[in-house]
Amino acid sequence: MKKAVILGGGESGVGAAVLAKVQHYDTFLSDSGTLKEPFRKQLEKWEIPFEEGGHSAEKVLSADLVIKSPGIPETAPLVVRLREQGTPVISEIEFAGYYDTARKICITGSNGKTTTTSLIYYLLQNAGLNVGLGGNIGKSYAMQVATEKHDIYVLELSSFQLDGMYDFKADIAVLMNITPDHLDRYDHCFQNYINAKFRITRNMKPEDCFIFCNDDEVTIGELNKIVVQAKKLPFTQNGTVDEGAWIEDDTMRVRYDGDEFDILVRDLALEGRHNVYNSMAAAITGKIMKVTNETIRKSLTTFEGVEHRMEKVMTVGGVLYINDSKATNVNSTWYALESVQTPIVLILGGTDKGNDYAPIADLVREKVKAIVCLGVDNKKIKDFFGGMVPVCETLSAEECVNKCAELAVPGDTVLLSPCCASFDLFKNYEDRGRQFKEAVRRL
Repeated sequence: MKKAVILGGGESGVGAAVLAKVQHYDTFLSDSGTLKEPFRKQLEKWEIPFEEGGHSAEKVLSADLVIKSPGIPETAPLVVRLREQGTPVISEIEFAGYYDTARKICITGSNGKTTTTSLIYYLLQNAGLNVGLGGNIGKSYAMQVATEKHDIYVLELSSFQLDGMYDFKADIAVLMNITPDHLDRYDHCFQNYINAKFRITRNMKPEDCFIFCNDDEVTIGELNKIVVQAKKLPFTQNGTVDEGAWIEDDTMRVRYDGDEFDILVRDLALEGRHNVYNSMAAAITGKIMKVTNETIRKSLTTFEGVEHRMEKVMTVGGVLYINDSKATNVNSTWYALESVQTPIVLILGGTDKGNDYAPIADLVREKVKAIVCLGVDNKKIKDFFGGMVPVCETLSAEECVNKCAELAVPGDTVLLSPCCASFDLFKNYEDRGRQFKEAVRRL
């Protein structure tokens, strides 16, 4: 019996452990931290041995296969030793792919991937298809492969998940865009991050489809250098394409395999230029999957968006509060600022990932009346924006929201779109968003 060791006991790791057990591996899970109670109970239910609070090197190094959670970097000492001795170290996605024959629609990108993934899933559900949602969103993909049976999976894939994928193949790959992010994990080299994102096209064949943004210079620059076997389907808001999606006379037009679909941009449920791109990618996917135009239209006009992504919380005293906690990089915040048309009190801050704030400088000058920092170390933000707008600091969601309420007047928007990761003050971006919403409701 082959021995599989799973490093990391979160959603991804526990799912991989259950699949390993179902596939008759001698399975062991190791976590350097403390397991959350629901995950501990799952491991006990499946009778999977585990350890927490540190890794037993001897047990880990004796594995035939190691499945690593995406949050663990390649530079972790134990991972380095595993690589040195030639032990395969893969991601949960790669492992689950070994045992899954379903059609796979995979979405990545620096921005918009969660919204696009959720919209595609919603569209396919509306079409009555047997579809699962996983990857960087929803339930563990490996857990679903182990315990459920879907004909199609819609998978949101982060660069960290793509790093651990080798034989996995997407049937439809969607690349929304590439802007600098997570550079702390990629030796502060943008090309390394670009390479990670393009791993989504690995192993694709001519009968597969690659959907991408024709307006994204980084994506196009890379496509000019490499060979992608799959059928290329671009989407654009600047001009037209033979196949894919484009804008013409305030109408979004989609063409695939001789079949067409169109919808007025104003009828899309999701507002803002960036969401037109998300809707385009979803509509092209719908056409490939032979979903009717009626179902595509219904889905694009009724989709309600994603929590923590430009989520309108409520209006208090004439001030609209928006939760965009998922904006953990500068480009995401650029899209958020671009889509708000009223004066903004902007909440920035958290764990900096090597940010360059220059891309949002013009929008801050034009639209932002004050910046409220929500983070432990705000020096970089204060140094960059201090000469443009007033900047103040807070250390909790409640203190932050109260300060914003002081600064905003009726007609303003308070926008939590932090540019940074959340780990200095919060468990994750969801925790940050929920604490923000609770604080707004208490105003």
